[in-house]
Amino acid sequence: MKFEIGKIRNFAVAGHSGSGKTSLCDLMLFKSGAVERLGSVMQKTSVSDYTVDEQEKQSSIHATALNCKWKGTDFFFIDTPGYGEFIGETISALNAAENTLIVVDGANGLAIGSTRAWKLSRELNLPRFIFINKLDGEMADFNKILTQVQDAFGKTACVPLTIPVGQGKDLKGVINVIKDGASEEAKNYREKLMDAIAESDEELMMRYLDGQKFSDEEISAGLHKAIRTGSLVPVFAGSVEKDIGITELMDSVSGLFLQPMSSGKIKLKDDKEFEPKADGDGVALVFKSVIDPFIGQMTFFHVISGTFKSDSEVYNVTTNTKERFGPIMIVNGKNEVAAEEVCAGCIAAIAKLKSTKVSNTLCTSHSAIQLPPIKFPNTVMSYAVTAVKSGEEEKISSGLHKIAESDPTVKTERHPETHELLLSGMGDQHLNIVVKKLKETGKVEVNLASPKIPYRETITASGEGHYRHKKQSGGHGQFGEVYIRIFPNEPGYEFSNDVVGGSIPRNFIPAVEKGVVEAMINGPLAGCTVERIKVSVYDGKHHPVDSSEMSFKIAARMAFRDAMSKAKPVLLEPIMTVKIMVPDEYMGDITGDLNHKRGRILGMSAEEGLQVVTAEVPLSEMARYATELRSMTQGRGSFEMEFTRHEIVPVNVANGIIANFKQNQDEEA
Repeated sequence: MKFEIGKIRNFAVAGHSGSGKTSLCDLMLFKSGAVERLGSVMQKTSVSDYTVDEQEKQSSIHATALNCKWKGTDFFFIDTPGYGEFIGETISALNAAENTLIVVDGANGLAIGSTRAWKLSRELNLPRFIFINKLDGEMADFNKILTQVQDAFGKTACVPLTIPVGQGKDLKGVINVIKDGASEEAKNYREKLMDAIAESDEELMMRYLDGQKFSDEEISAGLHKAIRTGSLVPVFAGSVEKDIGITELMDSVSGLFLQPMSSGKIKLKDDKEFEPKADGDGVALVFKSVIDPFIGQMTFFHVISGTFKSDSEVYNVTTNTKERFGPIMIVNGKNEVAAEEVCAGCIAAIAKLKSTKVSNTLCTSHSAIQLPPIKFPNTVMSYAVTAVKSGEEEKISSGLHKIAESDPTVKTERHPETHELLLSGMGDQHLNIVVKKLKETGKVEVNLASPKIPYRETITASGEGHYRHKKQSGGHGQFGEVYIRIFPNEPGYEFSNDVVGGSIPRNFIPAVEKGVVEAMINGPLAGCTVERIKVSVYDGKHHPVDSSEMSFKIAARMAFRDAMSKAKPVLLEPIMTVKIMVPDEYMGDITGDLNHKRGRILGMSAEEGLQVVTAEVPLSEMARYATELRSMTQGRGSFEMEFTRHEIVPVNVANGIIANFKQNQDEEA
């Protein structure tokens, strides 16, 4: 099996959950003859949604590589999840795509999955195409949804290439506005397409203004140029359910979607550029890694330049290691076919690579370049993980690490302050899938709980502390006396030795500081780390025989606690900057909920058809926000968040935290 670059079309199918992406992919496979039977999500026979989890959910969870041949053209395409919690899969797929086909529901219109796909594709400079599906539905309205699309993404850019004949139960077919549009509506859209073609080339513009007609070749070249620059986004109409408009769409994939290497040079770090070449070194980006229970790790890669051959040696430029390729596989869902070699535009898979991970660059030459890594969002939800059976902590840590390597939106860490093992991801459903995978692959079960909030403590006034440590137990005793002052210090921790006259010998000062630092690990209010404080040791006493480092460390620790009690200590809580994207009708619910969460709204704006609220919210209020937002918006909202700073906890909230801490201490005692 060999491929020609000029006959390859590579694209991702993206959009909101429920818009019909997977059904469209199944239909394209069936119409092209790649499969003998039309797959169905509802009947659990979909080629794309083939995993047990996807069949149970009846929705895409993973990005699935697919391929077929249509009228002499090889389609390499990826079906992506539309659900926000699996955004990592969509991002990976778009980084392996050279075009994006965004599917929009013809009745429900734009939703967060569609606008997210648009935004990500725009940031990656991918040519975009839009397919308005489900126009056979009872509430379908092509013109209404087209207006939504144009308002969000550009009135002059988004122009229909096919329009429906009828809609709802009267949908009969579609018209190609360039080839056979005789109606006034079709003529209007054809004129807009001609405007876009003319604007793509100065010479064409002059001829257009003179009233000259373009040849078919000029129309095709002009469309390609306008699509490549993003000034034109062709819109298609149809129904997957009725197989209306799909043939015209697939013909346009062959005729209009950009060929591999059409986008020109790739920007690298340090302002360098790389120009892909068909006959150059093989260069590929690893965009997906799957742990297969039977064959181990399966690595998916998109060839950017040159060719890769089966049974050959390649180089991982990212890790500076050699890898051995066995058979290269062309994947269609769970089905695989071996290929002798793959060229630019191909999406392929290889089994059992040793040290290759997502975002790595594979090359056929040592001298090849390193491609930019894929950028993934910050996690938005965490669980504290413990073993159901004692003694399995190491298995849990190892298993989660392997899963995180194949899914970069999964993070695991032992929190340095709370000491909990945290599993973080994009939402509860995402993390539940991870836990299920851990049970299947690692044979280990875990308990999940809300993680402890890493509060901090500081002071709002100065304070003095003193402690004399004296102990006699036969032989040498223990003696050390320390006087310290503490002050608020916004830049952070600072220690100064202000002892004069040698009341504490210089060789014991490091022990004094060590005692202070140890005491700062567990503050007096709720056992939290103390920060933003300056400590000055200014006096003390020592004994020529009984003083030791341990004595001064103990004395310093107790003196610090004494000073803290007099310096008006307060609790600090982590504050997150949150960016929430929702349709306009949910704005009232969102802002009201933020007020209940002690949030401060920083601003509101519109972004590609969605309302965007930026706010600062305490982390303690965001523990279940992924679930809450899904409930408030019927799955049509999304959010991002990142840590901003620590801030003083309101007194009424702090009292509850402190009381709970003391109660737990009493119970443990």
